[in-house]
Amino acid sequence: MPKKVPMRKCVATGELLPKKELIRIVRTPEGDLQIDLTGKANGHGAYLKKSAEAVEAAKKNKALSKALGTEIPDALWQELMKITA
Repeated sequence: MPKKVPMRKCVATGELLPKKELIRIVRTPEGDLQIDLTGKANGHGAYLKKSAEAVEAAKKNKALSKALGTEIPDALWQELMKITA
């Protein structure tokens, strides 16, 4: 029996994708935002597809802000753009 691939939904595109193809952004219990490349950081996470289009869409429709319940600083958007570029 093949190993089950963990699937997650991209908050920007609504696509269901394997966890490895997504970037996890976490709001920590302290309220800080961080990009979680391990996928294991403690806190409330939201997933974004690893594409510049998905990052742009999430920024435009505030999907990430809604999913994490907080404002997303420009520095985090810039970092996401670097990862997806």
